[in-house]
Amino acid sequence: MADLLFINVRLATMVDGYGEMLDAALAVKDGRIAWLGALGDAPAAATEHDCGGMWMTPGLVDCHTHIVHAGNRSDEWEARLNGATYEDIARQGGGIMSTVRATRQADAGSLLAQSLPRVAQLLSEGVTTIEIKSGYGLELAAEERMLRAARELAQRLPVRVASTFLGAHALPPEFAGRPDAYVDELCERMLPQLAAQGLIDAVDAFCERIGFTLAQTERVFAAAHKLGLPVKLHAEQLSSQGGAELVARFGGLSADHLEHITPEGIEAMARAGTVAVLLPGAYYFLRETTPPPIAALRAAGVPMAVATDCNPGTSPMSSLLLAMNMACTMWRLTPQEALLGATCHAARALGLDGEIGTLETGKVADLALWDIARPADLAYAMGLNPCRAVVNGGVLRPAHLSPG
Repeated sequence: MADLLFINVRLATMVDGYGEMLDAALAVKDGRIAWLGALGDAPAAATEHDCGGMWMTPGLVDCHTHIVHAGNRSDEWEARLNGATYEDIARQGGGIMSTVRATRQADAGSLLAQSLPRVAQLLSEGVTTIEIKSGYGLELAAEERMLRAARELAQRLPVRVASTFLGAHALPPEFAGRPDAYVDELCERMLPQLAAQGLIDAVDAFCERIGFTLAQTERVFAAAHKLGLPVKLHAEQLSSQGGAELVARFGGLSADHLEHITPEGIEAMARAGTVAVLLPGAYYFLRETTPPPIAALRAAGVPMAVATDCNPGTSPMSSLLLAMNMACTMWRLTPQEALLGATCHAARALGLDGEIGTLETGKVADLALWDIARPADLAYAMGLNPCRAVVNGGVLRPAHLSPG
């Protein structure tokens, strides 16, 4: 007998497109999907929940965030509106380093308190899994504090957290003019110690003119590979650096941003099965004008995920539904592609596609219930949140939670 049975529900399984099943039911046992199919064939269950004809999807997956941080950068946003560029601000000591200073000064309690409301907002929209990057500490103690806060969020709120070490995010001031020495610190001290504490699920880097070179990024990836950790990359956001080819060569989970990716990069990602993570919030907020080559990625069969890139400097957005709308409106993703990008492809970008991201027997029962007419509505309405309930590992809860 199942533990929980959802009846009178319409399913978007996200297998073969939307994978729609009307007049359906879904059974949960021991926290996993035990059965799904026609309502008339539903098994017995200890508890039934009548969904009133609502739609059920896999729980949404936000596969790229910097959601754990202190402070904000509205002053830099105002400066950009007055003509400064993102690179101008970074070279003057702002940008990422502004958040690094605030995050280093924040103790564990403050860091957690500032992050909880942002995560709670995502959860209210049916998100059940979030990737959280470090990278605003840039020294061992602060990076550890960020990664522990990410783990603590998964204890405080009903969410699965995948934690990513982004020590190669920017060059800290104490290593000014010595980037290779900082890469030594990352590879020989920080990464091994944090991995030994079980705080890292993947390793990321910012390969860019204002970040780290291709050769330096390759050193970080080699160190991650030696420790058995998967890699991903901030690639080709502001310029073409060959990062997509590099992360593909390491069998990376994802390459993220990709506004300036080359045909060679697309081909490499397609061969490697590396996911393209699209981040429309940063593109919008920075008022960029070169979109990622969606048609070329689509033609090559590169899976495309969609994420918020929630961060204080370039995408202060905590709405995955809005990110889906932006990807459709600005870049011409179809609503189906956007929902695939926030479910099964996002799960793949975290290496979790065997556990979550689709409604299939045996997968974890991370589910979202929506009061909508059709699945495309999730990417259609700006500012509307139609999520009515969420299931985390088989536990049903209302969509809206207190952030504390």
